[in-house]
Amino acid sequence: MGEAQENHPEKSDSSGESSSPYIPPYRSPLPGRERLHIQKSNVCSRAYFVVVMVFFHVYILNVIALLLYVHYNNGPGDIVNGDGASASVGDGESPLPHPAAHSRDLNMDVYRQSFSLPRIEGIRVGHVQQVSLMPDRTHKMKTLSLKPLLFEIPGFLSEEECRVVVQLAQLKGLMESQTTAPDGGDEESNQPLLSLNTEEAFSLLDLDQDGLLQKQEIVSHSRSQDGTWLSPDNLRHILAGLEACPAGMLTLEEFRRVYDVSQRPRQQRSGTLQGQVKQRSKHTWLYQGPGSHHVLHTLRNRVTRLTRLPSPLVELSEPLQVIRYEHGGFSNAHHDSSAAHSETTCAHTRLAGNTSALKEVTCRYLTVLIYLNSVEEGGETTFPVADNRTYEEEALVQDGVDLTDTQETCGRGNLRVKPTAGTALLWYNHLSDGRGWMGELDEYSLHGDCLVTRGVKWVANSWINVDPDHQQQARYQRLVTHRRQTESGLDEQYHPLSHSDLHQDL
Repeated sequence: MGEAQENHPEKSDSSGESSSPYIPPYRSPLPGRERLHIQKSNVCSRAYFVVVMVFFHVYILNVIALLLYVHYNNGPGDIVNGDGASASVGDGESPLPHPAAHSRDLNMDVYRQSFSLPRIEGIRVGHVQQVSLMPDRTHKMKTLSLKPLLFEIPGFLSEEECRVVVQLAQLKGLMESQTTAPDGGDEESNQPLLSLNTEEAFSLLDLDQDGLLQKQEIVSHSRSQDGTWLSPDNLRHILAGLEACPAGMLTLEEFRRVYDVSQRPRQQRSGTLQGQVKQRSKHTWLYQGPGSHHVLHTLRNRVTRLTRLPSPLVELSEPLQVIRYEHGGFSNAHHDSSAAHSETTCAHTRLAGNTSALKEVTCRYLTVLIYLNSVEEGGETTFPVADNRTYEEEALVQDGVDLTDTQETCGRGNLRVKPTAGTALLWYNHLSDGRGWMGELDEYSLHGDCLVTRGVKWVANSWINVDPDHQQQARYQRLVTHRRQTESGLDEQYHPLSHSDLHQDL
């Protein structure tokens, strides 16, 4: 017992009874316990580090997702504010080099990653969304179909703007309609296309609207490869009168005297203006670049804002095409663009294209069609297979009737839009390739013009040209930029690039 007490001492109280072993409260921790405390501290630090890193990665992923959302909703390139003002998104986000940045070489890998073509969401048929095309108002855009993706924008142009575009087309010169009735039996087609008085002709020639006509303004309207308003004789008379003026400019009163003299020889040869215009086509092209009428500038800027595409793409596309359909005029159903194949090249990029290609085709990413007047009867734009469940060429012939023949079957089309002055239609001719660029031809974009049964029909087509090969489009962009830089004089201001030989008539 004594030995046990010696090995296990116990503290006795006054009663002599023993108690449990006593450990001092401030006894220093044992070495083992000290290591255990450090080990617990390490575990807490490691867990805290893991939590911090998880939150950090989630934050980075959220930032990347936000940037991608902003990028794909705003679209790359220039953001146009108002009718002409533009602000760059950023140096690294511009999909095409701006004309002012011609000296910068494109890194094709960066270009491939950043260049994309924004597409408007249709949501559903009948959906209406607000679009800002002008600083002081918004327009309503209604989804008409999803196959093709088609929108209607009422009031895209005012009636006055429509009238000016029609007059500019008349001034430029339209060739005679191809649908004129034989033997002159069509009274509507016998009306002269050029019906402008002297004041209207002066206003349209006066590009800067300063009340004075300069030589450059007159010469700019004489350059055309598809029909001119000013013949060589007319031009000589007007320029001779201008040179006779000490100031080298014509006022309205001076222009009235010169203009009347210039028209007299042509009227004496043909009796009326009708003799001249009968030999011209039903369409013309209106240049929209520097030196063009301010209404044409306004129209192009609105197209840029509506489509949300980079301004260089819109600026380097085809000029505005204006078409007049006479009484009895029509166009069979067709596609505005062409399917891409290895043996074809786009007409608009042929300057930088594959010279070994067997055929040139039109490459139009989208179409903006603008009605310039309200047709009295007929003249609807028809989409025969819009929103069909499937598309098969065999289905275009039903009960022996060809749906592409708009003269006979226009009323059987799935969708028809009645022409109303100022209303615009926008549709995509191509699908997306899934990577933000132009993909296959959308076969549902088949469309035509119904027979005009009363009155005439004026429309304007604004096409946005895009090459399915984005590298080819970039090469074309650089080539045109360099070409513009080297031009000088009047050619640089009024005729920087001729598109007339790049177009295919429909």
